[in-house]
Amino acid sequence: MRKHPLLRGLSCFYSVIIFAFLYAPIVVLIVFSFNTLKSRGKWGGFTLDWYRSLFENDTIMSALSNTLTIALLSSTIAILVGTLAAIGIFFMGKRLRRLHMNIAYLPVLNADIVTGISLLLAFSVLGIRLGYVSLLLAHITFNIPYVILSVMPKLQQLEWHTYEAALDLGAPPVKAFCKAVLPEIMPGIVTGFLLAFTLSIDDFVISYFTAGPGVSTLSVTIYTMARKGIKPEINALSAILFVVVLALLLIINFRNNAAQQRKENQPTFLRKEEK
Repeated sequence: MRKHPLLRGLSCFYSVIIFAFLYAPIVVLIVFSFNTLKSRGKWGGFTLDWYRSLFENDTIMSALSNTLTIALLSSTIAILVGTLAAIGIFFMGKRLRRLHMNIAYLPVLNADIVTGISLLLAFSVLGIRLGYVSLLLAHITFNIPYVILSVMPKLQQLEWHTYEAALDLGAPPVKAFCKAVLPEIMPGIVTGFLLAFTLSIDDFVISYFTAGPGVSTLSVTIYTMARKGIKPEINALSAILFVVVLALLLIINFRNNAAQQRKENQPTFLRKEEK
């Protein structure tokens, strides 16, 4: 059923307003990252000085290095643990599976401040000193549930007859899993990794409670600077991060579209039968 032209126009107008509300502040931030003045409300001319001074700022660079390394390590460990946990939960009984999924949902629905204080108390009881290790463990802990929730739908959509067929043909269980199961759930694993990586970079509350002296993430550093006023270098850093994330999303979407196109171009008898 075709929509009335007036409804179509209102829908487009509404979409434009929503996207403008979401992205206009980011556009302003990127524009003022090239401003010669430190003022955030007055344009003084074009310059690249803030990008140059950004890479000369040891505090920001150290925080950025900590943020990226912790995000990469925690996301990698989280997808390994979370994927194995999702597979284990999938093969449980119905009631036990529901119980474990509800437990996995709790950290997602729980307030970050509760998780941060809980981890701080846990590290104190276990005798773990606050620092890089405690920060890494905290990020792994809150990333695992997101990986489980990303992989589980792919496991539910998986046609397990291919795995059983691989076993019947003589493949060892590990090889059968790598050849028949892993490629099918890989989109969920990639989604979980990207989600965990993004949440790790973005996290502030949990990092604030679990980072010890001498170790700081980007969000904590920016919060500390905000008390004295945001420096223009932060605008430059935010612009770089936004462009990098946008480029990654475009690359991933391009690869997914190319894979879907190749799948559609396959002969009919090679396509996997959809449920």
